Amino acid sequence: MAGTSSYVHFHDIPNVVLAIIFSLVADTRTRNVMSLVCLKWHLLERSTRKSLTLRGNIRDLFLLPTCFRAVTHLDLSLLSPWGHPLLDSSSNPLFLTQLLRHAFPSVVSLVVYIRNPLTLHLLAPQWPNLRHVKLIRWHQRLPTEPLGSDFTALFEHFGMLSSLDVSLFHSWTEDLPPAIEAYPLIAASLSHLNILKHSSAEGFKSHELLAITASCPNLRKLLATCIFDHRFIGFVGDQTLLALASNCPCLSLLHLVDATSLSNIRPDPNNEGYTSEDASISHTTLGDVFAGLPLLEELVLDVCYNVRDAWPALELLNSRCPKLKALKLGQFHGICRGIDAQPDGIALCQRLESLSIKNSADLTDKALEAISLCCPRLSKFEVLGCKKITSKGMWELTHALRKTLVHVKISFCKNFNAVSSLQAIEPIRDRIERLHIDCVWDTLDNSENQTGCSSSQELGESYNLQARKRDMIKEEKRLKKKSKFHFHDVGEDNLFSSRTWSKLHHLSLWIGVGELLTPLSLAGLDDCPALEEIEIKIEGDSRNQQRPCMDSVGLRSLACYPRLSRMLLDCSGVIGYALTAPPGHTDLSLWERFFLNGIEILNLKELNYWLAQDMDVNQRSLFLPAAALLAQCGSLRKLFIHGTANEHFMMFLLRIPTLRDVQVREDYYPAPENDTSTEMRVESCRRFEDALNSSSRHIPD
Repeated sequence: MAGTSSYVHFHDIPNVVLAIIFSLVADTRTRNVMSLVCLKWHLLERSTRKSLTLRGNIRDLFLLPTCFRAVTHLDLSLLSPWGHPLLDSSSNPLFLTQLLRHAFPSVVSLVVYIRNPLTLHLLAPQWPNLRHVKLIRWHQRLPTEPLGSDFTALFEHFGMLSSLDVSLFHSWTEDLPPAIEAYPLIAASLSHLNILKHSSAEGFKSHELLAITASCPNLRKLLATCIFDHRFIGFVGDQTLLALASNCPCLSLLHLVDATSLSNIRPDPNNEGYTSEDASISHTTLGDVFAGLPLLEELVLDVCYNVRDAWPALELLNSRCPKLKALKLGQFHGICRGIDAQPDGIALCQRLESLSIKNSADLTDKALEAISLCCPRLSKFEVLGCKKITSKGMWELTHALRKTLVHVKISFCKNFNAVSSLQAIEPIRDRIERLHIDCVWDTLDNSENQTGCSSSQELGESYNLQARKRDMIKEEKRLKKKSKFHFHDVGEDNLFSSRTWSKLHHLSLWIGVGELLTPLSLAGLDDCPALEEIEIKIEGDSRNQQRPCMDSVGLRSLACYPRLSRMLLDCSGVIGYALTAPPGHTDLSLWERFFLNGIEILNLKELNYWLAQDMDVNQRSLFLPAAALLAQCGSLRKLFIHGTANEHFMMFLLRIPTLRDVQVREDYYPAPENDTSTEMRVESCRRFEDALNSSSRHIPD
């Protein structure tokens, strides 16, 4: 064999084996590169592709690919022009749907943007064997449509439907129950139902939730937005939870959240952590619910109202739900008493691999110690809005779980700033893969913590700017010096001597409007050789801020991460003036310059940018400074702008030589029904896409 191995060529591998190898490759661009090697590989790649997201303009039917006949998962929600009725661009919409079926005959999973019921009525008959459907709509539901009309075509034609996701589909809560009750066979076949209403502040009432679950007794996964406030009619309480467990005893995933939880409002750090009202949920009822769901593997209960003394019920989880691996609790108090580090409450759930604790007012360092000692399998741990825990307690937890913990989130916690958060996870510095912290620099003096200068003191602006920069340099040096100290002596094994975050590939940051990212690298996150993706969430009311003195929020400081290629910059939580600002205030165009300045020096390949908003006029628009700065990102391949944009500003982006995929998405509620004459319209979108895909643009690769 050794003598003949040199004559064996890669093409000698049987096609069946090659097809298995190709099917194991998930990355889309890698598969596209593989398909360019030779004709054989091209045919193999196309025949083994199982998932496809269609882009481009729906009017260009001649570009519809016909070589992906093995695709089983098809996403039509991102076709251009985004958010417009899918079939309105065709004079013969039925013919268009037939072309889609002919190109993708094997589809069993479909994602589609449904602006009106007609689209679904035409699409549904083309794939009668669909088992998984996800509907998306950020535009408002038509008030003239009868209840349940959006789901009628879905249930009429998909007799094999087993999974339905309407979490991003805006509809009334009254729409779904009558539609499900009208088709009992379809309802009985559903095993996965996601009705988390991200596009609306409304939650399902108790009778609606019970009507749905009574019609779907075979559900294994249920995600729903509810009303837990007992002051409202139809709130979810003890009786509803017991009936739900009785209706769907086979649940392996139960995800119930209050509608206010999805707003992501940052809690007041000065309150004690208790809400003014208690939820109508007792620990006795919780124990009975857990007993009725023995197959539970993942549980989320984010009720937003106090559930006190929860530890007796949580102790039952370990025995009554033996398969439980993931748990998230919101506004639960007394989950673990941590008396002398003795295990009780949630600490007895020894099989947990993921644990998230949100707004637990009496969670202490002792409780963290008990959890870390009794839950040795934890690989993911999140703590949000817990007032009493300290960095010492988190250090003890990460030290005890240093062999398994790879995903940590610390947010909204009163005793944590960026430096203390990084010090708390020092024991797993060389093992952690995903991290979220808040960029809170509360050690600054009030005079230093201001990012604005009084517009009435124009003569002193230059001096104040230089003084601000000197103060920031001093603060960065202080943070760098402080980050060198650890909470504990590491001993002879020197476990934490490495200063490198060698496996960290995803970093998530929260930062208040007007604050800076500049001290981040000097606070301890300076050496991240594997960091590929970063998410930055900026929140706050810029109307209460003075004009920023610094020229940038500090994106250029991220240039120290050599492999950083993907960024999600979310400014949707920033509120400001989109139009002319009152005297003495700054409009959003200057704030966009502040947020994006410095992005041009980063070697980004993909950028998702959520625009700041003016809530008074429901406007999220790309301004001239932002367009000019984005046009300087010479390495971008994909750019997704979540908001609206002027066609003239979009044309700036054609200066990016490597740009291949651009889309403007109004994926927020309520999405504008009619764009103004200055925003991207159907024709504006067409002209920009034609220019982007023009043969005169030479793309290096």
